[in-house]
Amino acid sequence: MSSPWIEGLRSVALHVPDLARAEAFYTGTWQLEVAHRGDGVLYLRGTGGDAYLLALHQGGELPQVRQVTLRARSREALDAIASNLAGTGATLLAAPHPLTRDPAGGVGMKFKDPHGRVFQVVHGDERRTDAPPARDRPIRLTHVVLNSHAVDETQAFLEQALGFRLADRTGIMAFMNCAGDHHTIAIGISDNDALNHIAFLMPDFESVMRGGGRMKDAGFPIRWGPGRHGPGNNLFNYFIDPFGVVIEYTAEVEQIDDSYASHGPEHWKWPPGRVDQWGISPAPDATLKEAQRRVFFAPQP
Repeated sequence: MSSPWIEGLRSVALHVPDLARAEAFYTGTWQLEVAHRGDGVLYLRGTGGDAYLLALHQGGELPQVRQVTLRARSREALDAIASNLAGTGATLLAAPHPLTRDPAGGVGMKFKDPHGRVFQVVHGDERRTDAPPARDRPIRLTHVVLNSHAVDETQAFLEQALGFRLADRTGIMAFMNCAGDHHTIAIGISDNDALNHIAFLMPDFESVMRGGGRMKDAGFPIRWGPGRHGPGNNLFNYFIDPFGVVIEYTAEVEQIDDSYASHGPEHWKWPPGRVDQWGISPAPDATLKEAQRRVFFAPQP
C-alpha cells in the first residue's frame, strides 16, 4: 500500500458535445454498458465492480474534463485529505457530504488543485460483485494521465494531498502510485495542463489486439501501438474518440508494493528507433500528440 488514503481510480466525468453519439460509440464500439441515465448525463460501466467508469455530460462544442474521481480507503481518509489541502494552493469545492445525486451514492468531497484540475474523492460508493472477465470488454479504469506545465509541483501536490508516491520518472512522464497498479495517475511533462489520456483495463493481450481491430473497422485507427510500455510493463493500443479524447486499451499492468524501487529517465531509455519494449510500435502520430494537448478541465468557480 502506497497511499494511506487513496485506494484507486474510480471514474472520469467528461462534457461531450453529443450525448447520443457518445453512447453509440462507447457502448457499440468501445464495449462499455449503460449503468444509469440522468438528465443530460449518461453513466457507463465495465465488467468490474465499479458502479460506473465514465460519466458523460451533455456539454458545449468542445469536450472537457468535469472531474477525476478517486476512491478513498475509508471515511476518515476523506477528512484527512481535506486537512491535507491546507497550504497546497488547492481549493476545497465541497467538503465531505452524502452524494445523493450520484447513482453510485456514498460520501464524497471535491477540490481543485493549484493548476485547475478537479478531483472528487469518494468512499462507500456502490460496488458490484466482479463478473468473470468478458471477452473484449473493459473491466475498469487503470490510470489517467494528466499533462502539467509544472511537473515537480504537481508531483509534490499528489504526494502531500493524496499520499501518492513516485513509481518511476521518464523523460516525458512521472508515474504516480497509490496501490497495486504501477501507476494510477501519471503526469505528462508538457507546457499545458490538458488531459493526456484515459486507460481502460482489458482482460488480456488478445482483447487489446481484437479491440484494435474492432476500432479500426469502425473508423478509429490505432494512433499508437500495439506495444508494451516500460514503466508499468503494460500492453497498449491508443485511439482518439469521436470528440478528440485520447483513450487507451491496456492489459497486464505491473503490480507493485512498497518494496518497488523507483527508476529515473536514464533507466528508461530505448535504443534509437524504439518507443516501447518490443521495438515494433511506430512512434505516436502527430494527430495523437495534438489530441493529447487540447482537452482541458472545465473552469470551476
